[in-house]
Amino acid sequence: MNKKYDVVVVGGGHAGVEAAHAVYRNGLRCALVSFSCETIGQMSCNPAIGGLGKSHLVREIDAMGGIMAQATDTSGIQYRTLNTRKGNAVQALRVQCDRELYKKGIQDILQKTNIDIIEGEVVDLISDKESVSGVLLSDNREVLGKKTILTTGTFLNGIMYTGQDKVKGGRVGEEASIPLSKKLYSLKLPMGRLKTGTPARVKMSSLDLSVMEEQKGETPTPWMAFSRQPEEHQKQLSCYITRTNKTTHKIIKQNIHLSAMYSGNISGIGPRYCPSIEDKVFKFEDKHSHQIFIEPEGINKDLVYPNGISTSLPKTAQEDFIYSITGMENSVIEEYGYAVEYDFIDPRSIKPSMETKFFRNFYLAGQINGTTGYEEAAAQGLMAGANAANSIKQKEALVLDRSEAYIGVLIDDLTTHGVTEPYRMFTSRAEHRLMLSQNNAEQRLLKIAQNADLVSTKRANDFEAKEKKYKQYLETKIQNKKIKTFVSSNGEQIELKEKTSMGNVLKRTDVSKEDIVKISQTDDSDLHLLERAMVEIKYSGYIDKQKREVTKNKKQNLKEIPLNIDYSLISGLSNEVKEKLNKSLPTTIGAAARIEGVTPAAINLILVHIKKTESQLLNV
Repeated sequence: MNKKYDVVVVGGGHAGVEAAHAVYRNGLRCALVSFSCETIGQMSCNPAIGGLGKSHLVREIDAMGGIMAQATDTSGIQYRTLNTRKGNAVQALRVQCDRELYKKGIQDILQKTNIDIIEGEVVDLISDKESVSGVLLSDNREVLGKKTILTTGTFLNGIMYTGQDKVKGGRVGEEASIPLSKKLYSLKLPMGRLKTGTPARVKMSSLDLSVMEEQKGETPTPWMAFSRQPEEHQKQLSCYITRTNKTTHKIIKQNIHLSAMYSGNISGIGPRYCPSIEDKVFKFEDKHSHQIFIEPEGINKDLVYPNGISTSLPKTAQEDFIYSITGMENSVIEEYGYAVEYDFIDPRSIKPSMETKFFRNFYLAGQINGTTGYEEAAAQGLMAGANAANSIKQKEALVLDRSEAYIGVLIDDLTTHGVTEPYRMFTSRAEHRLMLSQNNAEQRLLKIAQNADLVSTKRANDFEAKEKKYKQYLETKIQNKKIKTFVSSNGEQIELKEKTSMGNVLKRTDVSKEDIVKISQTDDSDLHLLERAMVEIKYSGYIDKQKREVTKNKKQNLKEIPLNIDYSLISGLSNEVKEKLNKSLPTTIGAAARIEGVTPAAINLILVHIKKTESQLLNV
């Protein structure tokens, strides 16, 4: 029997579950269609969440009611803050997870909702020339929806390669989505091929960890979610570091012609910032050693993920080079590494709302848009689900500005520039990153999320209570507390000319956190409040400057460009600029200005053309 929903989500990966849960939080009926109910929320590649640029996305997802951070904290077995010697804006939390517990965490959250989980293969879209109204399953069941969100990951015509061997699929043991890929090609959507890869999985018991560098987690152990739930962490485990060597590289060079990526079997482009071991050896010949992170896959699992040796070499070659690595000489390989090539859709074909430009009621999220990484996928899924719900409720699209969130940077980059390789988030992509730390995501986004029906009243009230407590602390311990003398971190007695507030003392470079704790008489329970105050006060001048720049440029940047604009009619634009604009179809002036080669003079010509066109329409 056919069922009709408000929203149909295809795919149970990180994008799909966030999309479905966002629809649920909006009080709408949602169906989540997946090949297998058992694999919903599965971590296909490395067992970790967060990292440089990525933890910012996770915290933003959490601030907007998403579920990734919650599942991370229920499964986290090692927490480490990266870039601790650098400024607050680029510091990032990375969490090693128990792979099975993470999946269970996601599934437990979904089970507490009214989301219908439907097991089956989507083979076709139910569509006409203008819109999509659901999906057709391989057993001829129709799942109908006012909106459809496609989150197919690496399964869209996916092919897995190990040496010269190839198998259709998007993940070991799971089939590829081939009929759906053919359907998308038939719709004349702009499509291409990308690739990613994974290393072999090795039994931990077979490794000699004593000759490797131990990497312990952070203490006290932090939390990824702002709610700090559950109350206790899982058992915390160490990771380990080893390295490749000259022998390893020699073996790889001798076999590189057998690699799927170097034999011509794969045409898709791989992620530049997460290269295979073949790429590392071939492209960086001057380096005789590359770091490998030995990451446990779970508390009770005798398996590690050797991060850094992703490969598509034949099995025998994988064995040979793995056995050459210090501490891995007696490795028992449980699963061999492979590369996977898959279809994607040029993300310039979607609006900032994640809806496709050429088909109404049809949204795309995740790796289908040319991204790589769990976090990037989840962020897109959240926004696709939120905007599908907004559209049903006849509300304006939820579009985050680049100055508001890394999610805004991500989606703007995709929809404006497209991709030439799998897109990965970095802090360097955000021009306003001083305003966008991983720690202030709630302050930036929770109100927005509340207005979009993405967070509960309780969550909003809890946030308000936290903000009230912080303001009280700031007033009593920082702003109103005056001092004239203090002892610096090097033991020097500092005598000030006159009494000054703790806020001014916080700006001094010769005062440590420990000094401030003592001077301000801050209790252990309030240390997080002090840390926030120290950051906000220290960077206040720079942040205020960025805010002024954003305000100055915002009005013009937000001006919408009609989708039916014909750039060929704009006199004065070069043919190159016309071609780029027609390909990207930017939705705002700000997006157009960020396209390479589009000069301020070109922007002025576009603005004049829009104004002229609007005047003509008014006079008709």
